[in-house]
Amino acid sequence: MSVETGAAGGQGDAVWDAWKPDELPAGGQGRSSAGYAPGAQVLIRDELWLVRKVTNTRHDGWMVDVTGVSSFVRGTDAVFYDRLDDIQVLDPRETQLVADDSPNHRRARLFLEAVMRKTYLPQTEHGLALCDGFLMDQQVHQLRPAELALSMKNPQPRILIADVVGLGKTLEIGVLLAELIRRGRGERILVVTPQHVLEQFQRELWTRFAIPLVRLDSTGIQRVQQEIPAGRNPFSYFKRAIISVDTLKSDVYAHHLEHTDWDAVVIDESHNLVNRGTKNNALARLLAQKTDALVLASATPHNGDAASFAELIKMLDEAAIADPSKYEVKDLEHLYIRRTKTTPEVREGLKGAWADRGPSQPLHVPAGEKELAVFKELAAHWIPADPAAPSASTYPLVPYQLLKSFLSSHRALLETIKTRLKNLDKPPAEKSAPNAKRKTRPVDPAVREAARKAERAALVELQALAEQIQDEDSAKLAALLKELRAMGVGPGSDTRVVVFSERIPTLKWLAETVPAALGFPRSASTDESKPWLGFGGAVQVMHGDATTDEEQTDIVEKFGLRDDPVRILFTGDVASEGVNLHQQCHLLIHYDLPWSLIRIEQRNGRIDRYGQEHQPQFRALILTSDVPWRTDEATGQPRTLDDRLVGEKLLKREEEAHKIEGSAEAVTGLYRAQEEENRLTQDLIAGRTVEDSIKQSQQSGAAFLTGLLGQVGAVSEHPEVPRAVVPKLFRSTADYFDEALRQICHPNPEDQLSLLRYEDGTIAFEPPRDLLYRLKSLPKSYLDEQRILPRKNEKGRMRITFSKTLASARLKAARDSSKSQWPNVSYVTDVHPVLDWLTDKVLVQVGRHQAPVLAAAVDRPVFLVQGIYSNAVGRPTVVEWMAVTGLPDAPDTKPLTAQLLEDYGVGPNMPGRATPRDLPGLTELVPAAIDEAERFLKSREEDYKLQIDKTLAPYRKRVTHWKQEALFAGTRRDKQDVDLAASRRLSLVKSLETAGEPMLRLLAVLEPHAATAGDTAR
Repeated sequence: MSVETGAAGGQGDAVWDAWKPDELPAGGQGRSSAGYAPGAQVLIRDELWLVRKVTNTRHDGWMVDVTGVSSFVRGTDAVFYDRLDDIQVLDPRETQLVADDSPNHRRARLFLEAVMRKTYLPQTEHGLALCDGFLMDQQVHQLRPAELALSMKNPQPRILIADVVGLGKTLEIGVLLAELIRRGRGERILVVTPQHVLEQFQRELWTRFAIPLVRLDSTGIQRVQQEIPAGRNPFSYFKRAIISVDTLKSDVYAHHLEHTDWDAVVIDESHNLVNRGTKNNALARLLAQKTDALVLASATPHNGDAASFAELIKMLDEAAIADPSKYEVKDLEHLYIRRTKTTPEVREGLKGAWADRGPSQPLHVPAGEKELAVFKELAAHWIPADPAAPSASTYPLVPYQLLKSFLSSHRALLETIKTRLKNLDKPPAEKSAPNAKRKTRPVDPAVREAARKAERAALVELQALAEQIQDEDSAKLAALLKELRAMGVGPGSDTRVVVFSERIPTLKWLAETVPAALGFPRSASTDESKPWLGFGGAVQVMHGDATTDEEQTDIVEKFGLRDDPVRILFTGDVASEGVNLHQQCHLLIHYDLPWSLIRIEQRNGRIDRYGQEHQPQFRALILTSDVPWRTDEATGQPRTLDDRLVGEKLLKREEEAHKIEGSAEAVTGLYRAQEEENRLTQDLIAGRTVEDSIKQSQQSGAAFLTGLLGQVGAVSEHPEVPRAVVPKLFRSTADYFDEALRQICHPNPEDQLSLLRYEDGTIAFEPPRDLLYRLKSLPKSYLDEQRILPRKNEKGRMRITFSKTLASARLKAARDSSKSQWPNVSYVTDVHPVLDWLTDKVLVQVGRHQAPVLAAAVDRPVFLVQGIYSNAVGRPTVVEWMAVTGLPDAPDTKPLTAQLLEDYGVGPNMPGRATPRDLPGLTELVPAAIDEAERFLKSREEDYKLQIDKTLAPYRKRVTHWKQEALFAGTRRDKQDVDLAASRRLSLVKSLETAGEPMLRLLAVLEPHAATAGDTAR
């Protein structure tokens, strides 16, 4: 069929869009989509429809996404193809003028406003249109990514947002998505995140931007299976979805993704995508091919390998990097933005919005007698003072694994020993030498067996010493309890703290012992494997091995609710990426320290983030010993084998990096925590110090990439972000909403919708069925919780507000509750489903191919006309709002602005008139008005062309330069790939130029209100 109805309409099997410019259908390049421009009224199957979106397809011509206007199809969304259906564009010269008898010409004013709201911003409009209307404390730095993405420095809105931890990347993504929606380029959105931040991300986009996303986690998938036909592509049914990367890369979705195109795809924590040959990378490359806009977000976007990072950038623009082994920041300036807290614009904007970070305080904890015995054993037999001396293990990493485990806890050490003993009991599974990739002489089996037995004996000895340590012998445990008490953590206190450890045995042990020691009352636990649950919810444990994705989401949400009983969160580094823990907490303790600056920074960033009201405070337990080990060659001072060897040094260096470089990666030139830790451990094995390791890392071959993780795009061309200028008739969105409700609800919204207005600014009403349909993307738990959905013997209630003050207070109150972080009132932005529903209702108030006549403060008739030029992919390139006057003798056209409308007296106080004075005379002038508007447009056609060319020319030049560089750096075998890539990018640019004739539409006519000599049309 050529028409599909429903939430998403149909996408067709082969939708062609701007990212596939070389696949134009036959004749597509010469044919304009202007007649089908968004906002145009078209006649299809003898019904009137309003065009919402236009897309070119390979086989079926223009795919026209419409919504019904005439009574039989009103409220129906559908898709038609112009090669399968007769799509008749209505001639504006035949527009019927109609009277408007509504109070103060309310119907006509609402209609004009609705058309302006529904008309997509053209690609020549680079300013932001909506950024003042979101539930966020507007920071200029958070608007910059949208500014760059919409600047057309890259012909597609594609960007890597690489701001450091905590600056608000989710907010930056929300701003960009809303702006894309306003441009008709965000109808179909897919957001891909790690599982544990799904709800957090979904909640932020809804509460702050009013962008609803269907959550396709295990619960969401079950809901989908209940609501859509078996085998139906869920991505065609739900236009906007959020899903975890692990769920999406499963085979269940592979077929559906191959047949789905998107307007915008967001991939959070995108550094997990760079490794070629992995499912993550294959998924990302597929999505990059299936979308127009692509937003990648990561605070650590590359792994230090130039070619891997080039792979990520290629997803954004295949003609960005000529030589994947060597490139500079300037090659990426059109795609990439990275700021730190030290960026002047960021620092200035964050005053008062983010408390200054407190110090990272090391707490020295002298080891007890039994712990010193373990240190002595490690120094004597496992990590000797002389790096060349033999160790108890022939595998150099094993001794350091034992040391790191012990620096965490004796429980962790025992678990590591247990695992190592199991491995030793399976010698065939192990390599015969420490470096298996190196060519070595065969090892005599007898020698290997002797080494195995020796290591096993040493492990048993070390195990015996560790088993002597009881809980009361743990110096760090005693220090932790002392510090927690000093912080005020305990029964009857609201103080919360996050305690990090790398080791799961340590986390479990602490969760089992600390609560009782602090006096939290114990109750019976229903889960023997998680005894800490028996402390009334005061303690939560989160780690990757035993905590499910759903449990992680639940724990993070509980920790963000003020009234939830949780007081201590023991967590591993699963919480170090993307998780917000700052809402009710500003205290963090490193029970043990990772051997990675990046990991320490990521941990600290959980509470040191945008919106933190209190000074973040950090503590680290530093286990010390007096066991002599090596002598520091630089100072001549003795060094000991304890936490001062690595952990304390990295803690201090991370603090310095935060103040000076702005990020930890800039210190080492390494960009993956595991790589950083491996490098450091290898250097320690070789006898180097932490300082030596960092210095050498900075000077390594990967160091040239350090600039990419410094300050990219930190200095903008403009001190202020450009704003879009769009005519409007109403002072505020709230005024538009109020008058629109009065117009469409009969006899009044109070009766029809049971609408109530409260003094605090809340508006509550019963959402009608067609509005509920638009809200189905929201979590069912949220819809049920807020009682939006009707229940048995109970009607649903929607609660909204236009007050930022109230919405912010309700958002904070939700976090202070013990049940949910979803606020009980929804803030209405310009992309809110309620406003979209209302605007569609307003548009159909004016009938088929009609334009209202208003009595206004004008001397002669004024014809308000809209003109749109479109490009080869159906998107508007130019939108002109025009006022045509002086007909028929001295026609004149001027741009229609908000000020001009005010001068004409078009507003809520206009007197109105039920019957036009000379309807036949005005009707007679309609063709001349359209001709004059068309003449005006075409007289400026060259200006429009120059404006568009000026925008696109730099990129054309960039692609030409890239081609030359790539051919020089490549081989003969690469030449064909380079030629094809350059051709695709240049074809993309060509497709964005204006194509064909303009679309014109008569919106309304203003006639003189007073009886004057010009009272008649002639």
